[in-house]
Amino acid sequence: MQLWPDEYEDLRPEMRTASSAAAEVMNRPQDPDLSVEARVAQQRAIMSALAEPRDDAIEQEIAGVPCRLFVPDGPPRGVYLHFHGGGMILGDPAMNDAGNHDLMTRHQLAVVSVDYRLAPEHPHPAGPEDGETVAAWLIEHARSEFGTSRLLTGGESAGGYMAAITLLRVRDHLGAVERFVGANLVFGVFDWGRSPSQRGIRPSTGADMLSPEGIVFFTECYLPGRSDDERRDPTVSPAFADLSDMPPALMTVGTADHLLDDTMVLAARWAAYENEVDLHVLPDAPHGFYMFEDAELSRRHHRRVHDWFTAVLARP
Repeated sequence: MQLWPDEYEDLRPEMRTASSAAAEVMNRPQDPDLSVEARVAQQRAIMSALAEPRDDAIEQEIAGVPCRLFVPDGPPRGVYLHFHGGGMILGDPAMNDAGNHDLMTRHQLAVVSVDYRLAPEHPHPAGPEDGETVAAWLIEHARSEFGTSRLLTGGESAGGYMAAITLLRVRDHLGAVERFVGANLVFGVFDWGRSPSQRGIRPSTGADMLSPEGIVFFTECYLPGRSDDERRDPTVSPAFADLSDMPPALMTVGTADHLLDDTMVLAARWAAYENEVDLHVLPDAPHGFYMFEDAELSRRHHRRVHDWFTAVLARP
């Protein structure tokens, strides 16, 4: 079972170098005496400083949920329902402006990125409820508002989780999962009960922007007072759900990522339920590797994503 092509081997040292530099920025020591609220505020400030918002994004409420949109000049070929990352406690749609604008221009997609509610102020199920609310609106209004009823979804990290859990809620609550023709799930959190890699058992010793301690922190913010088994409830952790009737998916993760096992398990179970899945594993790539613009493995990932969108949108 070969998870990546031989040609990736020579690209591993470059990725490890980029990972080490990024981890130094993201894994800054924190005062252990900080309150939960102060620690979250500190991390949000770091994340916000990394964002590069675009002036052409459209701020719009959809069914009462704030969203950030990119709409192409001509008729869209589909609507991409996007969710940002941040461990369910950080981030906002503007942090993905560059990538979402690129999807709009390359694939003639309307992009709707959801500014879902965050923990600890709004723990589970607030975020997934917002995702379902926007998805339900798109199911009903996408054609009249954007000129197409074709829907896709995706996201990075917690955004990958949000995309997967939204699909499950659309299937189970709305009976309309067939309206989604694809899911782009990038190193998501799919087992909130802490998979082996989340606990630090990884096949790579490369630097990562996540740590077992950090994962425990954002998990406790999002799912306070629950045991690991309770956090594996299928309505919380997609890896433990019935995955029948899911759309074709591209799932991407690196072997240095502390969320490696989440994607590996979800991809295998997605396929076992007879859904189409394209698994892309990158050796020594950490969490957030797609931001390393000068690393060839990151460029290979971006090409793989665009090839996948091209193929999905070419289907009848």
